[in-house]
Amino acid sequence: MKYYIIAGEASGDLHGSNLIKALKKEDSSALFRVWGGDKMGRASGELVMHYRNHSFMGLFPVLWNLQTIRKNFRMVKKDIIDYKPDALILIDYSGFNLRVAKMLKSESLKIYYYISPQVWAWRKNRVKLIKKVIDRLFSILPFEKEFYNRYDFNVDYVGHPLLDAIEDYRSEDIVEKDVFISKNRLSGKPLIALLPGSRSQEINAQLPCMAEISTKFGEYEFVIAAAPSMNEEIYSPFVAKYPVKLIKDQTYDLLRFSKAAIVTSGTATLETALFKVPQVVCYKAGSLSYFIVKNLVNISFISIVNLIMGEQVIKELIQKDMNKKMLETELNLILHDDSYRDRMTGNYNKLESMLGGPGASARTAKGMYTDLLGL
Repeated sequence: MKYYIIAGEASGDLHGSNLIKALKKEDSSALFRVWGGDKMGRASGELVMHYRNHSFMGLFPVLWNLQTIRKNFRMVKKDIIDYKPDALILIDYSGFNLRVAKMLKSESLKIYYYISPQVWAWRKNRVKLIKKVIDRLFSILPFEKEFYNRYDFNVDYVGHPLLDAIEDYRSEDIVEKDVFISKNRLSGKPLIALLPGSRSQEINAQLPCMAEISTKFGEYEFVIAAAPSMNEEIYSPFVAKYPVKLIKDQTYDLLRFSKAAIVTSGTATLETALFKVPQVVCYKAGSLSYFIVKNLVNISFISIVNLIMGEQVIKELIQKDMNKKMLETELNLILHDDSYRDRMTGNYNKLESMLGGPGASARTAKGMYTDLLGL
């Protein structure tokens, strides 16, 4: 079979690469063509477009790049039609992917969606479009199946692929802490991980406050986990100004050795939880963008950890609450209140049990391949 896969950010690139590996096990002669990142490129051998060149977040970045976005839609449509895949696999990234699905629905190919758009949070009317243009949807969050059932759309709940990624990491020859410290020229003080996001807008919004807080905790070493798609220059002003270090392509090592983490809302909050690292979640956006989103989104929490658990397991500092004083208070609780830490990590254990165990990539690949075979 020929597969065309589209992902638009770092987490989608990770899950897309693992899905490609799983599809190769199901379909040994599978061929791929992808829009994604470095991981999907290595797994497929056919990277058409890197997500850093077509992923825009926020109202104004989208408006400023409309011409590029229109060009990308024309390009991807032509490329898919010319490639003639048996299946188009769309991973998250709904603003782009749902439009691609709509454009290609008339073509003779199966359209699968892996990792549902967050229609349960906002713009529920998109369910109608999903039902119309998606042949099969593979969900990774336990509450999504019930949500879609209310709209008479049956989806496959496959579990969360992060469990696969972390299991793969732990099965490798993982680095020892002293080697990690020596390799990255760290001091040996207890570590606090800073995960400021995977897009430039996120990093520029979150990292100033994240880095500044390092001046209040001199007995700890603050380490930024660089996003794989970002040029290191974006972090340079913070490394120069504050007592923080930068590492790249070692996020899981950093989490494994960290005592606490400050994390931008997104997939990284779940990764941090699965490594059992106490954390505080941050989110700050432009005032107008936040006002618009706040009035459209209908959810109680921004962190996927809290959303899955249905309660506040980790503290969320949003907009004006994302400040030095609030961050210092929460970090002190995480670092020095044992009962606070234990309660958080105990909830992490419950969270992990809700996610269905490893095997999401394999279950998804099997579902897609057997569907293509008509079994």
